[in-house]
Amino acid sequence: MTVTIRDRSADDLPALVALLGAQQAATSYPQRWPLPFPPEEFVVRPGELAAWVALDGDEVVGHVSVTALTDGRMAADWVEATGLPSEGLAEVSVLFVAADRHGSGLGGLLLDTALAEIARRGLTPMLDVVGEDTSAGQFYRRRGWRTVGRARPAWLPAHRPDLAFMLLDDAPALRSGPQGSHDRATK
Repeated sequence: MTVTIRDRSADDLPALVALLGAQQAATSYPQRWPLPFPPEEFVVRPGELAAWVALDGDEVVGHVSVTALTDGRMAADWVEATGLPSEGLAEVSVLFVAADRHGSGLGGLLLDTALAEIARRGLTPMLDVVGEDTSAGQFYRRRGWRTVGRARPAWLPAHRPDLAFMLLDDAPALRSGPQGSHDRATK
């Protein structure tokens, strides 16, 4: 597999919306599909600092973005659940890959891209995940994330586990990770 990571453009949104919908049945991300609002608003978030797509040739196969937590949709929930301030944090958000790419390392590559940007900005990475014991939650825990609080937002379906807020404490080590150009390839 050869994948290129590049900055997301507005032209990527139709492919990203289609990919998000196609992978939702396998991942339950987002929690509801179809969404009760335009899916483009799920992909492009308020407070977004940067966003990338993963391409295999011309095919969009993944996405991740970084948002300022102080401007994000979950800032108040974060403060209430953790007792920690939202200043100085950046959220890894809207990380998803094509269902046929799960386990390929693509999610890790996208996460590393987001973490390098957060480190470049001198911020501490955080994220939220529905269910710290789900496959997504385990993915983050294997990479050093820890749960610092939980919430039960109104949008979360009753049958789903609590939202876990996670923090990556070893952020300085990330400074030696992917840097420079956002155009990277993996084989």
